[in-house]
Parts: sequence; structure tokens; C-alpha cells
Amino acid sequence: MKTADIREKFLKFFESKGHTIVRSSSLVPSNDPTLMFTNSGMVQFKDVFLGLDRRSYTCATTAQRSVRAGGKHNDLENVGYTARHHTFFEMLGNFSFGAYFKREAIQYAWELLTTGYGLPKDKLLVTVYKEDDEAYDIWAKEVGVPSERIIRIGDNKGSRYASDNFWQMGDTGPCGPCTEIFFDHGPEFWGGPPGSLEEDGDRYIEIWNLVFMQFNRDDRGKMTTLPKPCVDTGMGLERITAVLQHVHSNYHIDLFQKLIKAAGRETGVCDLKMNSLKVIADHLRACTFLVVDGVIPGNEGRSYVLRRIIRRAVRHGYKLGCKTPFFYKLVPDLVDEMGSAYPELFDAQQRVKEILKKEETRFYETIESGMEILDGALVDLQKRGLTTLDGGLAFKLHDTYGFSLDLTADVCRERQITVDERSFDDSMARQRDQARAAGKFKMISALEYNGVKTEFLGYDILLFEDAKVTALYIDDVAVETMSAGQCGIVVLDRTPFYAESGGQIGDKGLLISNEMHFDVGETRKILPDVFGHYGTVTLGVLKVGQKIRAKIDRERRASIARNHSATHLMHKALKEVLGSHVQQKGSLIDAEKMRFDFVHNRPMTAHEIQRVEQIVNDEVLANNATRAMIMSFDNAVKSGVTALFDEKYGDEVRVLEVGTSRELCGGIHVSRTGDIGLFKIVTEVGVASGIRRIEAITGGSALHFVQKLDEQMREAATTLKVAPAELKQRIFQMQDQVKSLEKVVSKFKSHLVLHKSNELLKQVVDVNGIHVLAASLDDADDKTLRETMDNLKNRLKTAVIVLATVEGSKVSLIAGVTANVIDKIKASELVNFVAQQVGGKGWGRSEMARGGGTEPIHLSKALASVQDWLTARQ
Repeated sequence: MKTADIREKFLKFFESKGHTIVRSSSLVPSNDPTLMFTNSGMVQFKDVFLGLDRRSYTCATTAQRSVRAGGKHNDLENVGYTARHHTFFEMLGNFSFGAYFKREAIQYAWELLTTGYGLPKDKLLVTVYKEDDEAYDIWAKEVGVPSERIIRIGDNKGSRYASDNFWQMGDTGPCGPCTEIFFDHGPEFWGGPPGSLEEDGDRYIEIWNLVFMQFNRDDRGKMTTLPKPCVDTGMGLERITAVLQHVHSNYHIDLFQKLIKAAGRETGVCDLKMNSLKVIADHLRACTFLVVDGVIPGNEGRSYVLRRIIRRAVRHGYKLGCKTPFFYKLVPDLVDEMGSAYPELFDAQQRVKEILKKEETRFYETIESGMEILDGALVDLQKRGLTTLDGGLAFKLHDTYGFSLDLTADVCRERQITVDERSFDDSMARQRDQARAAGKFKMISALEYNGVKTEFLGYDILLFEDAKVTALYIDDVAVETMSAGQCGIVVLDRTPFYAESGGQIGDKGLLISNEMHFDVGETRKILPDVFGHYGTVTLGVLKVGQKIRAKIDRERRASIARNHSATHLMHKALKEVLGSHVQQKGSLIDAEKMRFDFVHNRPMTAHEIQRVEQIVNDEVLANNATRAMIMSFDNAVKSGVTALFDEKYGDEVRVLEVGTSRELCGGIHVSRTGDIGLFKIVTEVGVASGIRRIEAITGGSALHFVQKLDEQMREAATTLKVAPAELKQRIFQMQDQVKSLEKVVSKFKSHLVLHKSNELLKQVVDVNGIHVLAASLDDADDKTLRETMDNLKNRLKTAVIVLATVEGSKVSLIAGVTANVIDKIKASELVNFVAQQVGGKGWGRSEMARGGGTEPIHLSKALASVQDWLTARQ
């Protein structure tokens, strides 16, 4: 049975048992800052388990793509060295939100494994929590598992409930016992059953974990039985596939064997048993799906983890002899293998290749130099009989050559050498904190509200006369009344106020009665379907149960609607102008402007910006009516509607048509595209690697902006004494004049460089046949330093040179080494030696390197030390 068939059989089995097949969510958890990546199937259902979200179904099944390469759940360093660790994997799961519990979950699992997949019953054994007699009896008395193959696991971590068989979401919140199913690979493999001293062996492998959310633990440790116990299960697709395909390593299953063969093809390696090919195959899946889900290589958070994974794969290719980019060429092989299960791979294929190639190319520019330094250091350590690499060198490799700590440690591990992480951490604390995100679930704080959900009326109504106050809060505490001068939150049964959501800011306005006024400063959701009106009582007393009028700020709402509808039109225009790879990465829509972040790997040209503006304004002039429709999510997606990868959608969704744009959106919009008035892009900038940001305005704001530009153009024309139509030509003339003057200055600087070089030649000393010069130049800019360096190297032929200049408290350094002495002296090492003495550091190549510092008082002594440093190196 192939991997794809095993995945499909799992989903269809549970569908036949009344479960809804739910698509895999993004690897980037939606609205969850507690996780770096989606690392299990239950992540997308977290709010359901916490009671903060409701679904139309009570049973679900998924094949959830997951990543464990950052934060608490980090398997990166084990990939390539074990049979079952991966950065990317698929977690098969079935979930019950109060519909069934232990009996059904256990029976379903046993039926699928033994009947559906045909596993021998005598090859399976199970574990239960030692106090969970209910689960034990179901296995023994109802399923018929012999008692010798049911193992009770106790508390083995120092306190009650601290057990591998007791699951908890966090220090507080839902928790409960779990039962795990193991497969026995046979006595030919070393290892003992779970709970034994030999449990870490490879004979007994866990394949499925059934978690029973039975209790709620409060902050005092008290356990209360949940009114609706839930079930959360997880079975790794790669693990069960290995069992069903009769192989012991996940890397021997059909999916991985195809990717490993592809990796061998691109690296020119015929021995497909090499661990480096396993690493490349594994990392290909993680990198591809992360890019598909909108992550771009960078220096922070998820982006940094992606960069680490890419560079680890590239390093293993380099180890196999691949000296040019190869990794990106494997993407089509992955698409062929997994595209049927994840069709989004087909659409994103070209973009993924471009991003991976760009990152590979960037790393290949430094990997050779970095590996040369690291290899040299490791050889030296082995000669001296030492087994620890200096953390300072590991930091240098990271800072200068892009070698993350785990990549350096990976290379060291192959030589039986460890890295001194303590000294590395001193320099790397900030960067490492960015790369590691907290992996613990935390309870989401919410106001305790048990009333009716809020009915939103604001699509069609701006003033509602008959709203009822269902709850009041002051300082997050429920109260019955709120008096003049008090600030708090008001919950209504029905409201026209839009609560902040989907990037659109919430409404402002008034809640009023004959003797009471409440100024609403913002509207936000306190629960998924409960709106909170935040503000202040300015007159009278507000009471729970009181009937009031809800009136939003009409002008502000109209401005927000213009900006929101223009955002939809611009999103579509960006895809048309830049390409289908454009993905929304965030937005903020308020009354003044709209801000839109999107995936694109270069700045937009002026022509592209103009084209986007033209497309949007053409839609505005068409003055087409907007239209909202409610339909199922699946039907909406099949019809071509744009859905955002990191948004959570229910089974039924609101499809909004604005002109030719069709998106899923619950926000507020104009009635006709002509209501937008005028659309104008104000700025287009980069905000992260591969992420661009546009700010744009509409309506009266856009008109005022254009009028201001016109005024500034006329003022500039007056200053230059030309008509506005002649302003461009006049600027070109002035640029030509500036270029002519720059040529004069450049000629003067060349004479100055020659003069300075002649003066500096008088300070040259001979050290064992090498001309050595370490000197400071007054009032020299970077270009002068570089040109002086080139002049001196050409004239001295065999030389080691350090030049410095000081501006205020800043020291600028440049070091140069002629080609015939590079094998002995590296400019990068020399400039770093000098820079450290003036409170800085150096960087660059062997023949030419730069540096700087902030302590010019030590410069003279630092330059004087160059001769002794050079003598010691020879």
C-alpha cells in the first residue's frame, strides 16, 4: 500500500464513521502566538477544545501537515541520524468534541489497524495511564487485548499526573489520560516494551496516541471533570507507512525513496544509503511547504528557522560534492509525489523554486570560506586531541558566513566534536531568542460571558433602535450598572457595530437612551461570536437589561468601507500585474488609509505601481454594484474565490464580489465601486525578506494627497524658475551639471590618493620579505580608503596593509593582502584583530576585508600591534 493510499484510507474510514474530513491547516498557526509552527493535528482545533470556538460538526478527521524545527518541539538536529525524526511530517488524526469518548476512540483505532490496514493483532500492544481503569477494561474486556500486552504507565516525572500517558495542554486547562498503541518489529531488533529500561530501543515503536481530554485543571491543581469530554488522536503517516510497507526506517517508504533518488540525481551520488540524501529529502518537504504557506527565509522567527533548514540541506549537498545550487531543482519531484494530496503545490511550484534558488545562491557565496575555516579548526583540534570547538569561532561562522549553530554542530558531530555553546550563547542570545518561540499552550484569557451571542446587523443598518444590554464589564469584572465617568465594556444582543476582525478596525459611535450616553471608542470580539463595545458613560447610568439605540459613526464607517473595498481590488490587481505568487500577509484597514502586506521578492517598479492604480481606478469608474453571498467553503474555493492561507474559516463563508474581485470576507464594504472615489498608492516598501508593504488611500484623502503633490510641484517649478511642464527637463539639466562637477572632484581625489600613497610609502617596513604598512589617514572617506589600498597593493607587489580613518567616535578600517601571501595571511583575520582592539569587529574576504569600531583612543596602539601580530603568524 502506497503512502497516498494509506492517507486516503485513514480519512475515508473515519468519514464512514460520521467524521467530517477537515483540510490541513497552514503550517503557520492562525492567530496563535504561542506556537512557532503547527506541530500536531489538534492545533487548528485548539479553540474548540478550550470552548472559545464552535464548529458545525462534532467529529473531525484530518491529515495535518506539521513541522517540528523550532521552539520546544525541535527535531532538526536529529534528522539524518535516526530512522524516524523529521522536520516535516503528516499527522493523521480523529477528533471528538463531546460526541464520543474512550470506548469509540479505542474501538475505531483497533478496527482500522487490524481490519482496515490488516495488521496482525499479536504485533500490537498498548499502554494506558496507571489510574485509567476505564481504558484498561475497554482494551481487555471489550477489544480482547491480552493483559500481558496492556501496560500501565505511572507517574515517572516526579509528581502526580506527570506521566508520558497523561496529556495536558498547559499548566492549567484541559488534560487527561492517553492510551498509546505500539507495533512490535520483532526480536531481531533491540529494545524492550514501553515502561522498561530498554524502551528506547527500536523493537517497539509507538504508532498511535489517543488522548482523552477528561479534566480541567485550575491554577491550584484541582481537577474537575469536563461536562463534554473530548478525544484528540495522532498517528504519524510516515510511521504507519513504514509498518505497512514492512520497512524499519521511515526513509525506506515509497515517498522518501523517490525523493532520495531525486536528491542523488541532482548531487551525482549513486549510493542512496548516504545519510546526507535523507537530510536533503526531509528538508525539501519542510522548506517547500513552509514557502507555500507564506514563510520566507530571513533572520527572525519562522523565517530564520526556514533559512536554517535550507542551509542545512545545502551543506549536506556541498558535503556530497555539489558546489552549485541544486536543492531548488528537487521541487518538481516533490510536487509530483505529493501534489495530488496538496494541490496548492502546483500553483506555488515556480515561486518555491525561485525563493529556494535565491537562498541557495546566497549561501553558496559564503559556504566555501566558512567550511574552509571550520575544517581547519576541526583538523587543528583533532591534532591536539581536543573535542570542543570554541564558541567564539562558532559565532564568527554564524555572523560572517551564515552558519547557524546547529549547522556548525552538525559538521562537528561528524568528527566527534562538540561546540562550546555557553560562550556562543553570550554573543548569540538575542538571535537565538528570535529563532526559538515558546512551544507551550497557554490558556486564552476571556471575559466570563454566558449570555446569548451577538447578532450583527451592520451590513445593512447603521442605527438600530432596539438593542438590549446583555452584560457590562468594568476592569474585566461583570457588573450590573455603569455610571457617568466610568469606562468599560458593553455587550448587546444585537448591534450594527462591526467588531475589529480580518484587518478591518472596529466601529466607533454612540449607545444612547433618553437619559444615558455611552461613547464607543472601539469594538472588539470578546468571544468568537460576542461583540464588546469599549468606551465611557458620559451621561446617566447604563444597566444590564436596558434597551438602547446603537448608532455608529457614519462618516468614519464610509471611509473604512472605501479603503476595505479598494484593498480587495488592489489585491486582485497585484496578482494580475506581479503574478499569482502574490499572497496577502496581513492588512490594516482604518478610516485614514489601508495597509497591505504581501509576498513579493523585489520592489515594485514605478510602472507596476501605475498599472495597479490604473486597474483599480478603472474598476472604480465602472461603478459596479458589490454583492455578498453565503455558501459552503468548499464550493467557494472550487469557484475560484480567493482565501487567505492563515485565516480560519467555518463551513459556511461570506463571498464578496467587488468589481471583478471575489474574496472570502466578513468585513464592511461600499455598495458600488464608484463609492471609492479615487484610489492612490502612497508608499511601497519592504518590511521583511520577501515581504512588501503598500499603503494606499481613497476618496477625499486621495484627492487631498494629489492636490498636495500638485502644490509641491508648482512650488518647485517656481523655485527653479520654469513652468511646471518644464520641471522634469530642468531637473535633468541640473543632474548633468552635478555629474560634471563630480568628475572634477573625482579627478582631484585621484591626485589626492596618489599623494597620500606617496606619503604612506615612507612608513612601510619589511617583515621577513613582506612589505607591511599600518597607518591612519585623516579625513578619508570609504572610497578614498579603498582606492588608496588598491594603489599601494599595486605598487608594493608583496604586501600586508591596514588603513584606518576616524570620524567622530567611529573608526573605519580596511585590510588588504596581495595574492602571493594569502596562503599565509588572511585580510579578514588581520582586520578583525585590529578592529577588536578599537571596540568592533571585522568582516570580508581573504584578500580584502573591512572593519570598524567605536574606540578611536586605542587606534594608534592597535595599528602598532600589526607588525608583532604578523611576525607571530610567520
